[in-house]
Amino acid sequence: MEGIIVHFRGSRKVKSPNQMVVNVEGVDSKEKAAKLIGKSVVWKSPAGKELKGKVAKEHGNKGALRVIFETGMPGQSLSTKVSIN
Repeated sequence: MEGIIVHFRGSRKVKSPNQMVVNVEGVDSKEKAAKLIGKSVVWKSPAGKELKGKVAKEHGNKGALRVIFETGMPGQSLSTKVSIN
């Protein structure tokens, strides 16, 4: 299953560099997103390095996911694909 990184999770003044909001095609409700909690997520950098994370919670009412990665994510990860296993 694939998803697209939409943005960092954060407020107006504070951003969380290791928490990302991910949209998954076909997941359009909070109930469908809740079934993916606990799955592992992998993002591949252009250099080939893999950063791993885990789906922590749903984000909002339209099926977005909150993913917590091991380390901070680079800005170039925005609008790129991740694989969800």
